[in-house]
Amino acid sequence: MNFADSHFTWVRRRKTPSIVLTGMALLLGIALSARARTEVLKPAVELKKLDYFAGTWTAEGEIKPGPMGSGGKFTGTNHVQWMEGGFFLVTHSEFNGAMGKGTETSYMGYDSNDKMYTYDSFNSLGEADHAKGSVDGDTWTWQSETRMGPQTMKGRLTIKVLSATAYNFKFEMSPDGTTWNTVLAGKDTKK
Repeated sequence: MNFADSHFTWVRRRKTPSIVLTGMALLLGIALSARARTEVLKPAVELKKLDYFAGTWTAEGEIKPGPMGSGGKFTGTNHVQWMEGGFFLVTHSEFNGAMGKGTETSYMGYDSNDKMYTYDSFNSLGEADHAKGSVDGDTWTWQSETRMGPQTMKGRLTIKVLSATAYNFKFEMSPDGTTWNTVLAGKDTKK
């Protein structure tokens, strides 16, 4: 007798009432959890600060020669809007330049447990980025970690708000979190 046959025999010998009671308890727990979740969850007030990024933006900048390639100019368009429910700001981007042509989808939100903003992006070049951020006055700082071969590199994106319709950005990388090298820099302008 193999494992599957012995497992099937064991299941058949169990009493049906205990299976039914276990199933009912599981369903009741799920229903109560779902009900409590819909009554409690509301978008965090900190999400209002992300309103600044909603809209359509055009980006232009330069990638510096280095780990990302030989460098060069790039352009992009970002269409940013709130996901239904107001918990996440969704960005659909098209970019063209030194790294090629592609698209990206990203999500910004707020983690109330960590008291940090969140950023998760996925692009057509096969890259995924996950960062945590904070805002201090007119400056946003996002930090992440990326594996490059055997090494883990730290990333830091700094956004400096210039006006209601423009901001500068700079992305830096560091092997140790102490010495930072600029990978790309540019400006976004709201249409």
